Amino acid sequence: MTKDIIALTRKMPDAWSVVAGLLAGGPDLRLGAAGDGAVLQLCDEAGRPLVSVESPVLVQVAGETARLLGPDGAPPGEGPVWWVEARASTAVPEAERLAGAFAGRLAAMLDGTVWPPGAGEAMGDGDPVPPGVTAAPAPVAAQPAVDVLTGHAAVVIQDRPVIAMTAWLSDARRATLASGRGLQIVTPHTSRLTFATRSLLFAPPSRWVVQDGRGGYYDGLSGAVLRWRDGAFGPAPAESGETPVAEVFRDTAPTGERRLGISVRTAHPADDRLVLGGALEAVWQAVTGGPPAGWGTAEPVNLPWSRRRLTELAYQRAPEPTWAVAVGDPGRPATATLRVLRTEEGVEEDITFTAGYGEDEEPPLDALAGLAEELAARHHLVTLLAQVQTGGRDLHVPARLHAPPVPVAFALGAAEVREIGAGHARRPPLSLSPVELGPDGRHGLHYPLGDGSTADGWTRLDLLMRHLRRSPEPEPEPGPGHEPRA
Repeated sequence: MTKDIIALTRKMPDAWSVVAGLLAGGPDLRLGAAGDGAVLQLCDEAGRPLVSVESPVLVQVAGETARLLGPDGAPPGEGPVWWVEARASTAVPEAERLAGAFAGRLAAMLDGTVWPPGAGEAMGDGDPVPPGVTAAPAPVAAQPAVDVLTGHAAVVIQDRPVIAMTAWLSDARRATLASGRGLQIVTPHTSRLTFATRSLLFAPPSRWVVQDGRGGYYDGLSGAVLRWRDGAFGPAPAESGETPVAEVFRDTAPTGERRLGISVRTAHPADDRLVLGGALEAVWQAVTGGPPAGWGTAEPVNLPWSRRRLTELAYQRAPEPTWAVAVGDPGRPATATLRVLRTEEGVEEDITFTAGYGEDEEPPLDALAGLAEELAARHHLVTLLAQVQTGGRDLHVPARLHAPPVPVAFALGAAEVREIGAGHARRPPLSLSPVELGPDGRHGLHYPLGDGSTADGWTRLDLLMRHLRRSPEPEPEPGPGHEPRA
């Protein structure tokens, strides 16, 4: 496995300071590179990596280090912080000491700190690594984030309290998907996933593999007991044929905290003047009262929120999709993922947003109809689904059982209403009547489903979906001067 050690500095780590930090391990190691030069590596005499160091990232978003590393993560002072991450192979004890020496030397030179706290001192800052040390053989060491590579899975072993979708983890995920493998992240049962990491671990053979503390393993999202077999972690059925659920997964205690989740899909016509991110900004504004604080393509989120820069990146990557994560102000926990996809018809945006609320806070359900109106009128809404779920205000995902979300609202954009049939879409078999968006529902329909306090929202959503799928033939486009009527 590998050990993560992070240097957090106020001053910019230039090439010379990084090299000086790497040389803290002694003169008998070789310097190599990977990832087109984005990763520097200290290697043994055979050229196999002992420590891999990611390019420094300037984190300009307030609260990011505390969100991912805890309240004591950032060095003292205000303003941006440089995040330099090193991964050491724990198969070689000296490698962990080398990573600590690197991080400690860098922090000392550049007015910074080391995470975990004291790791630089504990690893012997500045003490050289004895000659003759060897590292794990390729291909494991060829990918800095991967600890075990088989024909079925790439296994990443992490011991952080919060498992973020770092650049390394994101690169490992892309590589495993391209090779037909699953990404399996192994953690202690005390670890939690960020919302962004959870959003990308959605189907086997990719899994969150949790150590139960007794020598066993279970799936952190389903609780299913797992075992290692044929080069990957998979379900371990009992004699009955059913897979048991780990006892530690059931060990939960309600806190009274809740989350409001909103999933939005938009479809924009092809237009060179299109600026992306407007729908995401509208969701954030409606729920929190302000725009996102920052965004990026990995965690920590490092860039101040900018629709223009998001659009530029998506255009550069087209026709390949663009995935991004956004975060809010620390005082109102909120985060979202955004996927931009170029299609033959135009550009699609898929948004998954969530905000956290304490026991004495109420999610703003009364703002959902106005949000649906704005999305339908200005951002080419396709669908919106809002749900309420019990869960921590900090939005991290623990490896514990939690109740499923309950739908509280659904909305359709204008094109979808026309395709279903406006008259049919306006008459669902529900006690709650839909709200017309725009003049005579010209922009779409919003369906209230409840307040999320009971599971009835699922019953109403099921009835609504069955009704909409039984729609008649699509209605013709209204001609000039005519408005659609019920």
